[in-house]
Order: sequence, then structure tokens, then C-alpha cells
Amino acid sequence: MNEGKNKVSDFDEYIRQGEPQRKERGNAWQTAIGLQAVDRLKPSAYLIETAKQNIEGDITIDEVKNLIDRYYQAKPNKNEIDRTEEADKVSARLAEILTEKTFNFSPVEYLAIHRRLFAGIYEFAGKIRDYNISKAEWVLNGATVLYAGADSIRATLDYDFAQEKNFSYRGISPLETVRHIAKFVSGLWQIHAFGEGNTRTTAVFTIKYLRNFGFEVTNDIFARHAWYFRNALVRANYNDVKNNIHATPEYLESFFCNLLLGENNILKNRNLLVAPAARVNPMQNPKEQNTQSPKSKICTLEEGFVLEFLKTNSQATQKEIAAHIQKSERTVKTITANLQRQELLERRNGKRNGCWVVK
Repeated sequence: MNEGKNKVSDFDEYIRQGEPQRKERGNAWQTAIGLQAVDRLKPSAYLIETAKQNIEGDITIDEVKNLIDRYYQAKPNKNEIDRTEEADKVSARLAEILTEKTFNFSPVEYLAIHRRLFAGIYEFAGKIRDYNISKAEWVLNGATVLYAGADSIRATLDYDFAQEKNFSYRGISPLETVRHIAKFVSGLWQIHAFGEGNTRTTAVFTIKYLRNFGFEVTNDIFARHAWYFRNALVRANYNDVKNNIHATPEYLESFFCNLLLGENNILKNRNLLVAPAARVNPMQNPKEQNTQSPKSKICTLEEGFVLEFLKTNSQATQKEIAAHIQKSERTVKTITANLQRQELLERRNGKRNGCWVVK
């Protein structure tokens, strides 16, 4: 994914030429919208235009949020929050938080940011998860990072925050500073305190923390490389010793070196892949995909995750599949139907007592 084309360029003019207040709001919106890429979300054109009104000073951020709420309330046949609605609402809330001057370095603040971002979107907004999770990661070819167990999350959060609060940056080199920050942020993300929205919450908290500490944070790096940021966090916390794959902070450190030291390290997602995917290739140009043999079959990222999951979970329900790939059941039904049409997946022995067969 090229984060630079994920609508963040809509605000470049405000940032380059705008007066200080417009530039600040433009930076906040650029980052807020760019960060939706960590979960492959894209805000609507309506959100972009509404954000521009806020940057121009024509409407307040509260008015933006009210307009977005009314926009989706007016949509017909609304049974659940779709992903675009989530992207729009979270973007507005994120922009608001980034322009605020308040901050408190504590687990309470971390939980409060999650609650503010996802209230009304996730029923668990601001609440520490009480169940264990796994997530199929593109950069790991469908494997998952081992996250903190549900029964140890709060204690781990408290410990990590206490350790960081007692750490002194005085007298250490800029590179050592970057390495320490990368380590703290990586550890905070690996806890994965929430059922969903961890990377966006961690990114917002990190930006606020670094500003509070006196660092000059250029938000455009988060905006344009949000997907890389997530993948770098994954690689910093993934081990597969059997296949000689070890957790490495180097990619996250490159990100923070660009962010804090003004370096120009190349941030390419393809460089983080642990292994090539057999069917899924989201980095491939669509035009190149069209040159494939008529017999070859190209899956989307989500379809590939479903196939990998069903190889070892042949009796999984639509609900269980949805929980695993972090999508709605409606989306899963569409995916499984498409896979059956492509003859990559088969349902045997009916809906109630049947099983999935990956072909």
C-alpha cells in the first residue's frame, strides 16, 4: 500500500502555505486520515471536504463531528457501523485530540484515548480486553504476533509505564534516544490492550508523548507511512525461531529516525515481508495481475486470510471467521461466496453440520 496516496495529499497546500492555525489543523487532519491506513480504512470524500472547512476555520471540530454523525444517521438501512463510517468518525476524533494541548503520561490516558476514538463504534471502547486474541498479519504471511494474555494486561501496562517514567534521556545520544523510544512503543503495542484499534491508539499516544517531552514531531511521517508503522511494530514483536525469523526493531527504529532525527531512510513495506504469500500479493500492480494466465487465481488480502484460517479450522462458523480476520459477518459471507465461485473453497454436507474444504 502506498500511504502517500491515501488522501493525505489533500492537505499539503494548507501545510505548506497556510497561516499557523491552518497549518496546525492541516497537520492534524493529514495524520488523522493517514493513520486509518493501519487498518486498511479510507475516509469518505464527504469527510475530506468537511475537514477542509475546519482547516479554513469555517466550522469547529465539534461541528465537524456533528455533521459526520448526521451524515451517517441519514443513511438508509443502517444495521451496523461500516468501515468507512468508522474511518470518518475516528479521523475527526483523532484530529481533535492531536490539536489539544493537554496530556498525561499514564495508562489512564492511554485508555482514555481509545475510549474517545472508538466510543459508539466498539462496545469495548476504552476497556481492557478480557479475552485472548490473535490476528493474521499480511507482513507475516498470515501468522500472528503473540500478544499479552488477558489476565496480565493491566499489570503489564502499569509496569511498562512505570519503567518509562523512571527512565532518564539525559546524557544519551540521539540514536540511543530513538532506540529507547522504539523499544517502549513496541512493547506498549505488543500488549494489545484492546480488542481492536490498538495501533491507532498507540500512534496518537506516541505523538502526544513525544510532543510533551519536547520532541519536534512531524506528523506527515505518521500520515504517509501508517501501514509501514504497523508492519514495523509487527516485525519488532514476531519470532519464528524454527524458520530463523527473529523479532527485530530495525524497521521501527528507521521509522523513528526519520521522525525524530530527520533522516531519510527508505520505508518500504515489501522489505518487511517475512515470506512471499502463495496467493496473496497486495504489492503487485493491478495491471500486472491482469497479465496472469486465465487459469491463475488472485485472492484479495482478506480472502487469503480466510483460506489460511479454514485450512486448519474447517468447521469454523461465519462468526468465528469474522472474529479471526476482524471483519463483519456480512463481509465474510461475501468473501466465502467469492471463493466458492472461484472454486478455491467448497462447502460440504450443508450449512448446519458441514465443513469447509480449501482447494
